[in-house]
Amino acid sequence: AEIQQQQEYQDQAERQAEMVEAQRQQILRGVLTPEARERLGRLKIAYPDIAMQVEDRIIMLAQSGRLNTMIDDATLKEILSRIAPSKREITIQRK
Repeated sequence: AEIQQQQEYQDQAERQAEMVEAQRQQILRGVLTPEARERLGRLKIAYPDIAMQVEDRIIMLAQSGRLNTMIDDATLKEILSRIAPSKREITIQRK
């Protein structure tokens, strides 16, 4: 009985997580242009933690009513540059 109850809690938690993720995606679809959504999708594959931070920032802006236009690719790049630290270039000098 205890195992069954744990399974029910786990199933409920999974359903709740899926609902939250669906709401997040719906908000993002409403405020991102297709190009920006595509870039965010690629970012999510390569750097899931950074992509989550970007999504959180965009959702926060959308929910606070501070977005008056769609976020295009250039704006998304700007948000990314603020969140993700710039990568250092490594140059190899041969002597």
